[in-house]
Amino acid sequence: MNWLHLELLIGGVNKYSTMVSRLWLIVVFIFRILVFVVAVQQVWSDEHLEFICDTTQIGCTHVCYDQFFPISHVRLWALQMIFVTCPSLLVVAHAKYREIKNRRYSAHKGTPLYADPGKKRGALWYTYILSLVFKAGFDVGFLYILHLVYDFNMPRVVKCSEEPCPNTVNCYNSRPTEKKIFTWFMVVTSAMCIFLCICEILYLITKKVLKGLCKQKERYRGVGPRVSPT
Repeated sequence: MNWLHLELLIGGVNKYSTMVSRLWLIVVFIFRILVFVVAVQQVWSDEHLEFICDTTQIGCTHVCYDQFFPISHVRLWALQMIFVTCPSLLVVAHAKYREIKNRRYSAHKGTPLYADPGKKRGALWYTYILSLVFKAGFDVGFLYILHLVYDFNMPRVVKCSEEPCPNTVNCYNSRPTEKKIFTWFMVVTSAMCIFLCICEILYLITKKVLKGLCKQKERYRGVGPRVSPT
């Protein structure tokens, strides 16, 4: 992993983020990505080699492993983190586009088009909200897949009768307790990220509605009836 690129990415996202979104970044990069790189990959490194079935029939172990573990937890979580972190780049790209557009406009007209290109107003506000929806949606989708395939569980022993197994055989998973603990850790941190995204969406919408109501009140005060002096 290139930590310099990661630092630049975090810095770019933080520049256009709220405090809630910065907290989301901390949870993602410290409690998910670092744990994934440092610990999770090591725990699952022997998942296929140490999956042993009590039979000498060639091919039985491979077939049984594929039946009960159709997709590796490590690869599923790697995909999840890629999909979850990418929407933040939409906001960065949109803000950079506005900055470039602002410079070009200023060069021709002499005045800036945006007072602050990175401020979440207009289309950038909707891009930001959309990025939050995508982040929460991807986390929900991957949690559903994990529940559908594994039910958030890591069995110690599984029974398999698929061909070419001669009969029903017992297959033993390696480090089941350790893997179950890390599975629930990843599930809980994903749920935390979903909660933070929902909180930020509600915060931004509430803030926008209240701001609109304040402007509406000011407008009504400006056009209200005037009392003639006596």
